[in-house]
Amino acid sequence: MINANKTLSMAIMSGKGGVGKTNISLNLSYALNAGGNSLLLMDCDLGLANLDVLLGISPESNLQDLLTKGTAPSDVVIPMEPGRKLDILPAASGVPELVEMDEDMQGMLFKKLTSLVGRYQYLIMDLGAGINKTVMSFASMTQLRLVVVTPEPTSLTDSYALIKVLATQHGVKDFFIVVNQASSSSEAKETFTRLNLACQKFLDITLKSIGFVRYDQNVPEAVRRQTPLIKFAPKSNASRDIINIAVKIQKLRMDNMNLIAEKPIMSNFPLVGN
Repeated sequence: MINANKTLSMAIMSGKGGVGKTNISLNLSYALNAGGNSLLLMDCDLGLANLDVLLGISPESNLQDLLTKGTAPSDVVIPMEPGRKLDILPAASGVPELVEMDEDMQGMLFKKLTSLVGRYQYLIMDLGAGINKTVMSFASMTQLRLVVVTPEPTSLTDSYALIKVLATQHGVKDFFIVVNQASSSSEAKETFTRLNLACQKFLDITLKSIGFVRYDQNVPEAVRRQTPLIKFAPKSNASRDIINIAVKIQKLRMDNMNLIAEKPIMSNFPLVGN
């Protein structure tokens, strides 16, 4: 496996839609890249892909072409920023067979991506919401899992269900939580605590908090302008919060470089540190 010793693979997921997962995936990618890291952002919301919409781009090729037409991975990848190694691998929308991808198709995909992914320091996979089979498979094969939740009770309930399925059916016990759209740090802490207590009590899992993102009126405006928030409003509260999360992820990667060096890019193992 090419350069497997430097690539940290990360799945960003949520129990339900509408919690801002894709926005966090996009802006976290920009924040990590601004810190000097090469990064590939892969749109893995295979039924309702929308990273290209947030960026205002119209890809000529996407993940479907990679799987069904034999298109080379390097021909599907699109640079998000000229002169910076920050790339996106777009997905297709409205393709049901990709949503429930079987094991053979998953194996073919990761075989094609191996040499490409190994060129980057980070692989971020923006997964679809919920607990369908493909989401669970992708999430169980990455080194780091970020679950995006909001203070809403439905988000907490669905996030618990997501964690439960990964823990009981896939043996995954390592989760980092991002509380999004929090009104304050105290609300974010309370939200994390409620989810963590439920997971400790019923699943015997202790979650890890990696940060929160405050509610920010600049976010919907950035979406309307099809511009990443970190570019549109770099000094906004939400941008600063995302940068703080990026700093913690970078520290996690550096603290675990020896461990990462020993593992395949797509593999599940607990990272050291908080």
